[in-house]
Amino acid sequence: MLNKRIIPCLDVKNGRVVKGIHFQNLKDAGDPVDIAAFYSKQGADELVFLDITATIENRGTVIDMVKRTAKKVFIPFTVGGGIKNVNDMRELLSAGADKVSINSIAVKNPKLISESAKLFGSQCIVVAIDAKKIVQGTGYRVQSEKQKKLTPYTLHLTHNSKWEVVINAGNTPTGIDAVKWAKKAESLGAGEILLTSMDADGTKDGYDIELNKAVSEAVHIPVIASGGAGNLEHLYKVLKYGKTDAVLAASIFHYGIYTIKKAKQYLKKRNIVIRI
Repeated sequence: MLNKRIIPCLDVKNGRVVKGIHFQNLKDAGDPVDIAAFYSKQGADELVFLDITATIENRGTVIDMVKRTAKKVFIPFTVGGGIKNVNDMRELLSAGADKVSINSIAVKNPKLISESAKLFGSQCIVVAIDAKKIVQGTGYRVQSEKQKKLTPYTLHLTHNSKWEVVINAGNTPTGIDAVKWAKKAESLGAGEILLTSMDADGTKDGYDIELNKAVSEAVHIPVIASGGAGNLEHLYKVLKYGKTDAVLAASIFHYGIYTIKKAKQYLKKRNIVIRI
C-alpha cells in the first residue's frame, strides 16, 4: 500500500499566499517562498503552488517566484495557474517544478493533457478539478432572465448527487459532470487528479466525502482531496472514507492550528499509512 500524503497548498495572489472561503474574501497568509521552505523542513510530503488569479487575469504564472521557491524546497513541488500550452509547462518544469497543474485550460483544450503527457510523462501532469454540487433531477434555475445566469438550485446531500466542473477560479460553470471529467482526464494521460469541492473550500467544515469517494472509485490514478479541512479528523475521514491518496490543506497549517508533524502522528495512530 502506498503512503498517504499531506500536501500544504500555497494559493498565491500578487506575490502573497492568500486564503479565502469559496474562492472569495481572500486574506493574506504570508510570503510564498518562506512558507514553502518552512513546510519542506516540517516534513510535508509535497507542496502545491497555485497562482490563483493568473487565468482570470490572462497572464502566466510568476516564474521568478517559482524559481526562488524551488531553490528552497527539497520535496516534490507542483505548480499551476495561467498555463496555456506545453511551452508554459516546459518553462515551469525548467524553473524547478516537479509537476504542473492544469485546470481551466484542460477543460477548454483536453488535447493538451495527452500532448503534455507524451512530452513530459503522465507523472508530471496533474489535472485540477473544481467541482460544485448539483442535484440530479432538479438541475438549474434561471437566476436572471436578463443575464440568463444559471446557478445550482440546491446543494442538499442526496444519493443522486452530481457535481459540475467550474473553471476560471470558480467563476464559470461548464455543465460538465465532474466524475466523468476525471475519468476522461485519466484516459487522456493525466497522472493525478487534484479535486477541490467549491462548496467546502475554506469553510473548515470538512471535505466533501461523497465527491472524493465518487471520483476515487471512478479512476485508477491518485486523487488529492482539497477544500474544507478544519481539523485532523477531517483529514482522516477523507483518506479513509473518501478513499483519496492525499490531502491538500491550507488554513490549518498556514495559521499554525496544526503542524505537519502533529497531523502525521494523528493519522498514523488512526492506522493511516503515512511517512513520518
